[in-house]
Amino acid sequence: MRVDAHTRLAPDYMRIGVDTWQRTGADNVGGPMVAAGGGRIGDAIAIATSSRFGIGAYFHFGREEAEVDTVYMGMWPRSVFERVGLFDEEMVRNQDDEFNYRLRKAGGRIVMNPAMRSVYQNRQSLKAMAKQFAQYGFWKIRVLQKHPGQMSLRHFVPPAFVSALLGTALLAPWVDGMAAGAALLALVYAGAVLAISASLARGSARGSLLPIAAAFMTLHLSWGAGFVVGFARFAGRWFRPEMPPPRLAASGLPWQRPMTDV
Repeated sequence: MRVDAHTRLAPDYMRIGVDTWQRTGADNVGGPMVAAGGGRIGDAIAIATSSRFGIGAYFHFGREEAEVDTVYMGMWPRSVFERVGLFDEEMVRNQDDEFNYRLRKAGGRIVMNPAMRSVYQNRQSLKAMAKQFAQYGFWKIRVLQKHPGQMSLRHFVPPAFVSALLGTALLAPWVDGMAAGAALLALVYAGAVLAISASLARGSARGSLLPIAAAFMTLHLSWGAGFVVGFARFAGRWFRPEMPPPRLAASGLPWQRPMTDV
């Protein structure tokens, strides 16, 4: 069972996870990511990251048991690591996405059960959030290089938006209409962010419009910028053979075998 450092588990988390695994026959089970918030900005970040507009993965906003592409944290039988390999230790971020893609590609199933309760303490400043999501975007490039099929259209929207803003701004002094295009793009995005933030603020007792909007913009722009930087940083890794992560030997590690075998 994987448990992240910023997470508090309910007392029955492990028991329900084992029950879910046995009942569904899934290869990986986990619960939803429920953000704790904390303070005006921390609450806004919790609301933004729990919204489909913020992050598209189902475990951030789903509240019904479902088979999913990836899940928060996770619980696996040991045989999964023997079959598909261990976590890829190169991946500073997104190692769960990368592993779960390999698991599904090998025919495995992943189930999210909301009865597996935990609380995640999200970042409580926009600066810390920007650093976190820039790293997510940066390392997503390595996932793309290793597994192009893992990416969906939603992953390309933030970097495409950031690239469009940068491109139109850089070309504006030399190309007529580029400045207006950049302004229009920014205004359309800002309008969408404000409309969704207003709707979320009305439905929440702990969030207000402007902090939520700031959280959305920080999330999208930092993830997109990290992706663009990662694209440049790992430019030499395209189309190069990738070494698969090591598999867990079926016989087990020495300290997992009976003492008479050590």
